[in-house]
Amino acid sequence: MAVEIFGIGTSDLLILIVLAMVLVGPDHLPEYVGKLRTFIRQAREMADGAKSQLKDQMGPEFQDIDWRAYDPRQYDPRKIVRDALFDTPGDAAAPDAAAVPPTPAPYLNPANDYRRFDPDRATPFDHDAT
Repeated sequence: MAVEIFGIGTSDLLILIVLAMVLVGPDHLPEYVGKLRTFIRQAREMADGAKSQLKDQMGPEFQDIDWRAYDPRQYDPRKIVRDALFDTPGDAAAPDAAAVPPTPAPYLNPANDYRRFDPDRATPFDHDAT
């Protein structure tokens, strides 16, 4: 089982460590390892401090927040664009949309429906807007 950190495999990580030892040399290696350890400790302390400060400022409601709901990886941009461009019946944003029949726009006719892509149709151009 290979372990990957930031897309670097175990064998690549070992090669980087050996290369760092050769470049730094045995005299300066303990010094740089100490600096790395200090940097990691300071980064952890800053992260813990920021987390505790956020908890103090937000109060007891902080415990009730579902952070997974704010994870951008769960959203599909294609679905968001599709929902924005095309009205779907039973959409959660408009629960009473089925009760009101849609009124067609007077400038749209089935032969010239601008909401549908047609590569043979000329692109509309407004001379006053440019």
